[in-house]
Amino acid sequence: MLVKPIAVLVGIGFALALLCAIVTTNFAPEPETAPHVFHLEPKPVHFSFDGPFGKFDNRQLQRGFQVYKEVCSACHSMKLVAFRDLSQIGFTQPEVKAIAKQWAVEVPSVNPETGEAATRKALPSDNLPSPYANEVAARAANNNALPPDMSDLAKAREGGAHYIYSLVTGYQPQPAPLLKEFPEAKTPTGLHYNPYFANLNIAMPPPLVAEGQVSYSDGTKPTVDQMAQDVSAYLMWAAEPKLDNRHRAGIAVVIYLLIATGLLYGAYRNIWRDKKH
Repeated sequence: MLVKPIAVLVGIGFALALLCAIVTTNFAPEPETAPHVFHLEPKPVHFSFDGPFGKFDNRQLQRGFQVYKEVCSACHSMKLVAFRDLSQIGFTQPEVKAIAKQWAVEVPSVNPETGEAATRKALPSDNLPSPYANEVAARAANNNALPPDMSDLAKAREGGAHYIYSLVTGYQPQPAPLLKEFPEAKTPTGLHYNPYFANLNIAMPPPLVAEGQVSYSDGTKPTVDQMAQDVSAYLMWAAEPKLDNRHRAGIAVVIYLLIATGLLYGAYRNIWRDKKH
């Protein structure tokens, strides 16, 4: 007999607790911070693979790989990309073998005669080796910052290739209005101001600083903007190597659905043409 009154009292208690929580909660907006005010969205740069009909430009991907090899690979690994994968962007098998053999960092191995740790030249079947032996070594060489692996970087960051391009080209002096409004947000020593980075201050120094930093064999002028676009495209391919196939499959599916819709509508009209609706 007492179950129903007790249930009612419990319900009233929960309702009162909820009402008190709503009344006592502070709904005042959070104070603005420097990242809220000065963080910028990625620049509206155009890539050949944008949109449902986009596809990768192999020449650009090869240039982007060259930028990664000569600039980015000094700090960033690409553990999920194998040398043989480079054949997908237009490198021939002999070129792939040469790239692997000439790679600056050798692959960890074991000396078959002594059983001790050793290194060897890379093979096409090897993944691109990390420039550091482990995380401790990576942090020690980068002021305790850990350079992220670039294999999936374009998928891991909102904005993808557009974000990477904006970040690489976005280094600039800290603006005076920021320091005036948020004097405590001054960029610390050892960091670099970049409005495209989430908290505005990034440990990585500007990677592309001058025209001609990389020499392209296809005659393309290696401006900072061009190198940034090329390496961003390459990183997008590394993260989404099947993007072209997905675009083609998507187009085929849309065409199939349009044809099927037309056939179904024709069948509907044929079957019900003598029926009253």
